[in-house]
Formats: sequence, C-alpha cells, structure tokens
Amino acid sequence: MRRRLLAHVSVHVSALGVLLVGALAVPAAAIGDGDGRFTVEDPRITESSGLAGSRLHPGIYWTHNDSDDGPYLYAVDSATGRTVARVTLAGIGRPRDVEAISIGPGNEIYVGDIGDNLGGSWPYVWIYRLPEPKELKDQTVRATQYVVTYSDGPRDAESLVVHPKTGRVYIIDKNEDGGHLYEGPAQLTASARPGSNVFRPVAPVDLWATDAAFSPNGERLAVRGYFGGIAYDWNDGRPKKTGRLNVPLQRQGESVTYSADGSKLMYGSEGAGSEVVPEDAPGGGSSSSSSSASGGSSASAGSGSGSSGGGLDGGARTAVVAVVVVGAAVFGLRRLVRRR
Repeated sequence: MRRRLLAHVSVHVSALGVLLVGALAVPAAAIGDGDGRFTVEDPRITESSGLAGSRLHPGIYWTHNDSDDGPYLYAVDSATGRTVARVTLAGIGRPRDVEAISIGPGNEIYVGDIGDNLGGSWPYVWIYRLPEPKELKDQTVRATQYVVTYSDGPRDAESLVVHPKTGRVYIIDKNEDGGHLYEGPAQLTASARPGSNVFRPVAPVDLWATDAAFSPNGERLAVRGYFGGIAYDWNDGRPKKTGRLNVPLQRQGESVTYSADGSKLMYGSEGAGSEVVPEDAPGGGSSSSSSSASGGSSASAGSGSGSSGGGLDGGARTAVVAVVVVGAAVFGLRRLVRRR
C-alpha cells in the first residue's frame, strides 16, 4: 500500500514539476552553455550523490550511486557525458548509503558511506580510501575501510571533504536547521573497532548541506544545499563565511566539486540522465586571493535557506522552490520506504 501511494504521489509531483519548470525555464544560453556543462549518460547512474573532479585526469569526474548499486565508482568524461571506467572496490563490506566522494593528497579517493535516512540510527558509518587509477578502464581496486563515529552521537550526513594539502577528513552533517563541520583525526586508523576514528564538531554550518568541496589549493570551502550554498575561507580549519554561492535550480541537488583548475564549481543532481552545471567559483580560480571569495556571484545567489536567483523573479522562484521542496520530500520518502 505504501509503495502504491508513493508512486501515485510521485507521478503527480513529477507532472507538476515539468509544467512549472518548463514554464519558468531560463534559456540555456543564459546560464552557461559551453562552460563545461554535461549530462551523465550512463543508465547505471540513477542516483548520483557525490562528485569529485579528478586532478590526475582533468575533465574526468568521479561519481557513484547512493544505495542499492554495489561497491562501484564511475569515471565520467565531461566532454561527452559518457562513463570511461567503472571501478569496483574490493576489501570492503557491502556499502549501505554512499553519499560523498572527495580526492585528497596523492590522488587518493575517499568515499563517504555516511548517509543515514533513518534519523541517526547507525552507531557507526564508513569511509573507504583507494588510489585513483592511473589508467581509466573497468577494473577492481583494493580499498581501505575506516569505521567512523561522532563524539556527540549518530547523525545523517551527505558531505565529506578531504583537505588537499593536509589530507585531513571532514564531514558535515545534514540537518534542516543547519549542521556542523566535523573534524576527523589527523590520520584515520584502519581498525574494525568503533571509536578508532571519532569526528568532533568544530564549526557551525548554517545550511541544510547535501555536499561540499575544497578548492584545489585548500584555501576555500564550498558547501551546497538544495536551495543555496555558502562560500567559506578555510582560515586554518576554522571556516570564515565570505558569501553565498550561485547554486543552480536542480531536481535534487546532491553534489558539488571544483574543476581541476579551481575556476568552476560543478553542481550535480540525482536522477537518470542528470545534468552537471558549472558556475564561476568565488575568487575566480585556485590561485586567486581567498579574500575575494565574497565577490562575484553572491549578489545573485540564494541564501542558505532560500533559492538561488537564476534570473527569475520572486514569484517564479517561490513556485520553483515549492516544486523542489516537494520533489525532495518524495525522493526522501522513496528512499525511506526502500530501506524498510
């Protein structure tokens, strides 16, 4: 019964979304055609929940499904939208709710199996680490698995970032009223014992966060949500808010990463055939002064709890945000039902 009711509601919400978004759509040329926008073509990728721009293979973006797929990572070529490699992770257990991916020093990939749609019921979550393949082809790569707990109890999270200079891992929990940046130990310990890797809150994040990313030089942190985003100066591990991010309107905005040169923030969404949309990064690139992060896009961007501007008037933004809110609720309900 729950499944039939959910399907009925989902059909009506989808139809409403098509009508409103179609009526309010901004012409493609006005929102960045030719700046790296691409569509994920692989039919196996239906719930892209994380995105990481490769520095070893510029123009390649790593992604993954969030659940019910298996221990797989996909390398997507932004020039074509096609998958050029599927990596199978060996040496780990069965993934539960993979929500984030980040690349640290030495081209090490970190995968965050950190989601918990049941309201913080898992006593621990996992992080997987593996070397980024030098050759892009279908292959199996052995990963190291880390058991992670939080100092203040279990929680849901979808954002994991690894500092590109220090290699320290951070998680941002997902809370509608705003969450916190959690700092991991200086080095993760590959132990099966819970308590080996305790993450502790170090700074508030005023956003319902769905993903985050460090700039390639490690001087900035970008945090996105469904309806907006925040730019921070990293400030030696105590982030300082500098402005808002120009986050595009998406069906269910789940991911963000920097381009390899740091000039763009790439925003991804869940769903089959999802589109990755580039926006200029605050500061204009990885080599620019971090003090300029508050300029540029913030004037037209959405707030931490509202929608980004995107060229629509207030009434149009309200209508589209309503669709996104309902759509996000349906997605969340579907995932909750699937786990029961």
